Amino acid sequence: MTDPKESPLIPPHGGYRELQSYQMSEIVYDATIVFCDRFIDRRSRTHDQMVQAARSGKQNIAEGSMASGTSKKTELKLVGVARASLEELLLDFQDFLRQRKLPLWGKEHEQALAVRKLAHSKNRSYSTYKTYVEASPPEVAANALVCLIHQTNYLLDQQLRALEKEFLKNGGFTERLYRARKNRK
Repeated sequence: MTDPKESPLIPPHGGYRELQSYQMSEIVYDATIVFCDRFIDRRSRTHDQMVQAARSGKQNIAEGSMASGTSKKTELKLVGVARASLEELLLDFQDFLRQRKLPLWGKEHEQALAVRKLAHSKNRSYSTYKTYVEASPPEVAANALVCLIHQTNYLLDQQLRALEKEFLKNGGFTERLYRARKNRK
């Protein structure tokens, strides 16, 4: 039997809590719940759908990370689902602004730059953005979330590219199984 430290068949996996994409998606999820409770009727389908899209983004990153040891294909798929869920949520926030005739901040808007800059804060969490969501009018809260979702989507796009590159270079679990069995003979 080979020493598992030498060449593990199932590589280390999980660790999603260390991923910036997961950390940002958790902030988006927490902020979306507060936003929806403040500005969207709790009985409306939109409230539930926005919260579920935010949750799906976060949960699929975690699930993909946990599956990565035995299925890079599943990891890629689930990170893609997370990205799609957050895109859906982004559209909901943009719709919220448009339907209320509130402006959507451009990338270079002064407040958008301030929100984007917070991503570089050490130990950032929901608390880092709390005043934007809990103590601001709907225009500011929705635009702040648009900024956060764009940042999270950027991280997920980077993650997807890295996963694709790794998969093309190293293959998946089935290929590792085959190589391990072949090398053992």
